Order: sequence, then C-alpha cells, then structure tokens
Amino acid sequence: MSSILFEIRDSIGFITLNRPGKLNSFNREMALLLQEKLDDCKNDEIRCVYITGAGKGFSAGQDLAEVADPEGPGMKKIISEHYNPVIQRIMELEKPVVAAVNGVAAGAGANIALCCDIVIASQSASFIQAFSKIGLIPDSGGTYFLPRLIGRQKASALMMLGEKVPAADAERMGMIYKVFPDETFSENALNIAKFLAEMPTRGLALTKKILNLSFNNSLEQQLRMEDIYQQKAARTEDYKEGVQAFLEKRMPQFKGK
Repeated sequence: MSSILFEIRDSIGFITLNRPGKLNSFNREMALLLQEKLDDCKNDEIRCVYITGAGKGFSAGQDLAEVADPEGPGMKKIISEHYNPVIQRIMELEKPVVAAVNGVAAGAGANIALCCDIVIASQSASFIQAFSKIGLIPDSGGTYFLPRLIGRQKASALMMLGEKVPAADAERMGMIYKVFPDETFSENALNIAKFLAEMPTRGLALTKKILNLSFNNSLEQQLRMEDIYQQKAARTEDYKEGVQAFLEKRMPQFKGK
C-alpha cells in the first residue's frame, strides 16, 4: 500500500497521508511521494488541493525510527530534502490548499498543516509542537508560520512547553480556521474544498501570492503590489464572468481561467 494516496475528483486533488499504523509519521519514501503528488496538483484540471490523514491521525511528524537508523538519511537530508521542499511546494502552488486535520498533528505534521491556506480540524484533533521534548527546534516552517498566526508569546510558549492544543483552542487563538464535530467533519471539510474548486482559481492564486508577499512588505510596497495583482485579476476570464453574472442576476460559472 502506498504511503500517499492520490485521486482527482470534482476538480479537487485529494492527497491522503497513508501510514495509519504509524499515525502517518513521515519517512523518506512518504516525504518524497508527497512532493511528487503536490507537483501533480499543478495540473489545470485541479482547482483545489485537499490534504488529510488516513486512520485516526493527520500526522505525528517525523518517524523517529528513521532518525535513529544509522543507515537512514540523517537530519540534514530530512530537513533539506524531505520537509523544506514540501513547504515550498504548498506555498507556491497556484491554487488553494486545504488541510483537513482529522486527528493529532504533531511536529512536522502540525507545521505542514499550518502552512496550508485553510486549516480545518475535527473536534477531537489536536496540534503539538513536539520538538522540544526531544531537544530539537521546530522545523517545516513552524518558526515562520506559528508566530504570524498567533503571536510571538503564544508561539514561544507552545514551542518550548510542547503543550497539546485541542482543536477548539487552536481555532480560538487563530491558529486554524474552523473546527467541526467529528461526526460531520468529513462532510463539512469536503464542502469547503468543493466550494473552493468552483471559485475563480486565478483570483484565489493571486490572493495567495499577495498574502505571502505581505509577510515581508511595507504598507507602501503592499499597496503597489495590490495594484499590480488587481490588474492581473481583472484580465482573467473568471472576472469577466463574475461581473456579467452579477449584472444578469445569475450564478456565475467560473472555469478557473
């Protein structure tokens, strides 16, 4: 059985982390396969990407058995060849990426989820910056995303104390978008992905790009980029369809172009 499951349905690229017996912890094979499937999601047929975990968890992070193996890839390769390329691919993908966190998301698993554009979680899910418990620092973009999501104080405490954050608390502090009851989680998560897949894909991609730029821009620079990106959005077919549908008082039929 492949450690990553992938299918395209309803214009959504479904990626499932699939090592349920190990709480979907990452080894080299799984990390490289995830990169491959994220590359496959560049396909124009796909207008939204949906990442979740098989079984009871989203991902427990790194498989420590691989780290302890003297014949394993070693920490340098794990960071530079496994996780960093995954984060870069998610950030650069020109379409929305939804993380559907169905259970525990720990270590690199938590930070891969948090770098996605929209993070939703089941009520029983939790997030843990588990690195400090084994003497490591947060990786996979954790030191970049978490303080921007919840502020330096909260991020520092969660990283140093390694506390488990229940999904409801994660929503309350702005770490994630929304929590759904376990029994309706899959349905609600899928509805969000379906909605995004029917939206103006180019406009969403440009929104994603300019949000990423805002992390490092001054207000003046950001206003200038908004001008440039709005002109790009205004040249898309979906913009023309959106305006025409509004004037004609009908539902728009976006094509992602």
